[in-house]
Amino acid sequence: MTDYGHQLSFGLSLNPAANSLEETRRLAQRADAGGLDYLAVQDHPYQPGYLETWTLISHLSATTNHISFLTDVADLQLRPPTMLAKAAASLSLLTEGRIQLGVGGGAFADAIASMGGRPRRGAQMVAFTEESLHLMHQALSGGTVQMQTPHHAVTGYRAGPVPSAPVQLWLGAQKSKMLAVTGRAADGWISPLNIYVPPEEVLARQQIIDDAATGAGRDPRSIRRIYNVIGSIGPLGAGQGLVGDVHVWVDTLTSWALQLGFDTFIFWPAGDAETQLDLFTSEVVPAVRARVSAIREQR
Repeated sequence: MTDYGHQLSFGLSLNPAANSLEETRRLAQRADAGGLDYLAVQDHPYQPGYLETWTLISHLSATTNHISFLTDVADLQLRPPTMLAKAAASLSLLTEGRIQLGVGGGAFADAIASMGGRPRRGAQMVAFTEESLHLMHQALSGGTVQMQTPHHAVTGYRAGPVPSAPVQLWLGAQKSKMLAVTGRAADGWISPLNIYVPPEEVLARQQIIDDAATGAGRDPRSIRRIYNVIGSIGPLGAGQGLVGDVHVWVDTLTSWALQLGFDTFIFWPAGDAETQLDLFTSEVVPAVRARVSAIREQR
């Protein structure tokens, strides 16, 4: 059993497609009104039908009131880390702290190259990502930022403004070397979708993160754990991922929180998104919160 003790949070993944902007706005506002914690937006700028992620988040933040936003995940090879930290700090101030950063090393090297980015792969990408996390932590804290390595040449950037609420850096990772970077240098782990990292493979990945954190002198319990969950809610649900009625979802997410160590679930609805979102916010989320809280109190 792995329960790191964090308060649970829940979010919705939004489609960044330009031709679904009206629905995306509507879903964002419903998720905000329904009390969810996060709206997550994927980052694939080389897709011609997708809006640019940071621009979309900025737009949606002006149409919502309480909910926070998460890049899931921002491609560091197309977004210089100091500039991304500057943008996040700025929008955090403008939204009164409603920004967190999910980042990744960039999984699609050829697509990155097609936009003029430098397509790092393998060990080079891992080293670049770890250094980027250190740069961004420095930049978000303010002061002078410097780093001279084969991957970065930051010669003394004076960072600011400093956000009034912490902007956490959560790393999207799947393989062992990037998971170890998560343990050493990130504030949280963003797991790929449950169809790519199925539940039975999670604990082994959590252990890699924990071992790396311990080796770096960090408490593994300080690291957030975020699961992207695709599926459908309802007795007639069908398709990939987690499929079943509300009871199945409540039982499963409770188990994944208490036994797999996840504290945040980002819902990727299959089927009618508005109906699925309503079921998630009104029935699944409150039941999971209550059950996990009750079980923890009994321990």
